Amino acid sequence: MGKPMKYLVIHCTATPEGREVSSAEIRRWHTSPPPAGRGWKQVGYTDLFHLDGRVERLVKNNEDAQVDPWEVTNGASGYNSVSRHIVYVGGCDKAMKPKDTRTAAQRESLKRYVQDFHSRFPQIRIVGHQELNIGKACPSFDVQKWLREIGIRQ
Repeated sequence: MGKPMKYLVIHCTATPEGREVSSAEIRRWHTSPPPAGRGWKQVGYTDLFHLDGRVERLVKNNEDAQVDPWEVTNGASGYNSVSRHIVYVGGCDKAMKPKDTRTAAQRESLKRYVQDFHSRFPQIRIVGHQELNIGKACPSFDVQKWLREIGIRQ
C-alpha cells in the first residue's frame, strides 16, 4: 500500500540548452554504481519531456493519487515516497548556468500534462525542485509564477 501523493515536482536535467538527453542516459546517471552514477535503485523521474515535446514514461505508474512502493522515484531527498517527479531536458545555458531552456514544444506538453494532472488531482501541490530542496536552481524557472500564467491556482 502506498502513501498519499502530496507533490508533483518539476525538474530539469541540468544539461546545456539544445542538447537532447535519452532515458538510457538518465538511467546511467542515476542507477550506475559510483563514480559513474549515483547508485540509486530507481531513476529520479516518472516522465521525461524531450526537446521535441514528446513525453516518455520512465517508471510505470498506475495514475492514482497514491505513491506505491514500485512507483517511487528519487527526485527530491526527503520527499520521494509522497511525490511524483517529472523532468524536462535542459535547464542550463551553454556555460552550464541555470536558465529556462524549455522549447516551445516542451512548454506546450508540460502545460498539457500539468493541467491534466491538476484537473485529476487538485489536492496535490505542484512545485519546482528548488521549493523542496532549498539551494537548488532546478528546474531553472519559477514554477509558481508559471502555474498562475497557465491558469492553475493552488
